[in-house]
Amino acid sequence: MVKNIAKLSLHNFFQKSNKAEDFLKDYYIPDYILIPERKIQNDYDIASCPVLVFINSKSGGQLGGQLLLTYRTLLNKNQVFDLGEKAPDKVLHQFYSNLEKHKQNGDNLSHEIERRLRVIVSLVAGGDGTAGWILGVVSDLKLAHPPPIATVPLGTGNNLPFAFGWGKKNPGTNCQSVKSFLNQVKNGKEMKVDSWRILMKMKAPKEGSCVPIAPLELPHSLHAFHHVSRADTLNKERHHIFRGGFWNYFSIGMDAQVSYAFHSERKLHPEKFRHQLVNQRTYGKLVCKQGWFCTSFVHPSSRNIGQLANVKIMKRPGEWIDLHIPRSIRSIVCLNLPSFSGGLNPWGRPNKKKLHERDLTPPYVDDGLLEVVGFRDAWHGLILFTPGGHGTRLAQAKRIRFEFQKGAGEHTFMRMDGEPWKQRLPTDDDTVVIEISHFGQVNMLASPHCQSRSINAPTSDHLQEEEKDFEDDLEERRKLGAADTFRIPDGFDITHL
Repeated sequence: MVKNIAKLSLHNFFQKSNKAEDFLKDYYIPDYILIPERKIQNDYDIASCPVLVFINSKSGGQLGGQLLLTYRTLLNKNQVFDLGEKAPDKVLHQFYSNLEKHKQNGDNLSHEIERRLRVIVSLVAGGDGTAGWILGVVSDLKLAHPPPIATVPLGTGNNLPFAFGWGKKNPGTNCQSVKSFLNQVKNGKEMKVDSWRILMKMKAPKEGSCVPIAPLELPHSLHAFHHVSRADTLNKERHHIFRGGFWNYFSIGMDAQVSYAFHSERKLHPEKFRHQLVNQRTYGKLVCKQGWFCTSFVHPSSRNIGQLANVKIMKRPGEWIDLHIPRSIRSIVCLNLPSFSGGLNPWGRPNKKKLHERDLTPPYVDDGLLEVVGFRDAWHGLILFTPGGHGTRLAQAKRIRFEFQKGAGEHTFMRMDGEPWKQRLPTDDDTVVIEISHFGQVNMLASPHCQSRSINAPTSDHLQEEEKDFEDDLEERRKLGAADTFRIPDGFDITHL
C-alpha cells in the first residue's frame, strides 16, 4: 500500500515536471541562435511564443535582481538580459545578425523565431524610459518583422504598462507570477502605436555647454540624439542638433520639474527608493515641496508656458498656426497614449458634441495625432482623479513646435516617457527650437484590459461609452438643477440652447 502511494506521488511529481517543461518550451530560444559561435542544432521544437527579456536590475530595491534570477531560472539564461550589463542595441543587433546568418544557411527554426518573437521589458529603475530605449532601438533596426513589446510594471509611473492593460502594480517576481505573465504575453494581441520624432536645434553658446544640467543626463528614450560638431563644415552656423523619439508623451513645465527633482534624488540616494509605494509617496511630497500647489506665489509669471515659448501646431500638411496658450498654463503635455502620471488620462473622453464643436476626433494611438493638454497647477491635476476629469484641451496636432527666445528664462524642464532633464535656454540672440513630428509606428503587445484604442479596430465598448457620454450630456441639459423631478419636457427643442 505504502509502495503504491509512493509510486503514485512520484508519478504525479514527474507529470507536473513534464507539464512545466512543456509550458516553458513555448518561450524557449536555443543557444545556437543567441550565441554566434554555436552551430545549428536540429533537435529543438519550434516555440509558439519565443521571448527576449530585458530587465533593468539597477534599482534601489531588489525587484530587478529577483526578477532577473527568476527568468533565468525558468528560461534559457542567455535569452534574459540585464540592461545594466548589456545595452539593448548591441543585444538586438547581435541577435538579428545571428538569425540572418542561420536563415541563409537554411535553418527553418530561425525563420519561425523571427516571425513569432516577442520582447518583454521589465520597468524597474528606468520606468517607462527603459521601454522607450528599447522601442527606439527596434525602430532604428528597420526590421522586416519588428517584434511586439510587452512591459512589466515594476517602475514608479508605469504609464506604458497601464496603457496596454498590464496594470500599474508589481505583478510579483516569483516563478508562479512570471509563468502567469508569460501566459498573458502568449495570448496578448499586437497593436500598432504611433512613434514621434523630436528634433531640438540650438546655436552653440560662446561659453559653457548646451547639454542638460547635471546630475541627470539625457534620458535613454533620447538614445538617437547626436551632437553636431563645431568642426562640421556643413554646419556653418554652428548649431547643435539633437534627435530622438517618444511613444507615450513629451511634456514641458512644472510636471517635468517635479519629475526631475524625484529622479535627481533617487540617483543621489538610491537606498531611499526601495519600494514602489514609497517611491510614489516620495513623488507626492516633492509635488508639494516644488510649489506645484501654489505656483502663483512660488514661481514667477515667466514660468507660464505661453511666456516661456511660442507654440505652433500643424493640423493640415504645410499649415503652421499659432496655438494660444492661456496665461495660467504652467505645464503642457503632448500625449500619444491615454496614460500619464501613473495611469491618469489628461485628455479624457470628450463626447461627440464637444468633439464636433472643437473640430476634434476621438483619441487613438495610431491616428497620427497628438493630444495637447495644459495644466495650471497640481490642484488642476487633481481633477483627473474625478469621473470625467481632464486637463485643458488645447489642440490635436500632426506636428508641434516650441520656440524659446532669449530672456524667457535660464532653463526649463522637459520630460519624455517618464525621463526628465533640465535644459538650458538661449542667452544670446538665438532661438531654441523643439519640433515634434510623426515618425512611423511600432508594435506593442496588449492584454484584454488594454486602455488604448486603435483607429483600425475601435472596440464596440469604446463606441458605446462615447454614445453614453453624449446621452448623459443631453440628460444633464434637460435638468433645471433644482431636483431630478424638474425636467425639460421631452418634446421641447433644446438644440439652440
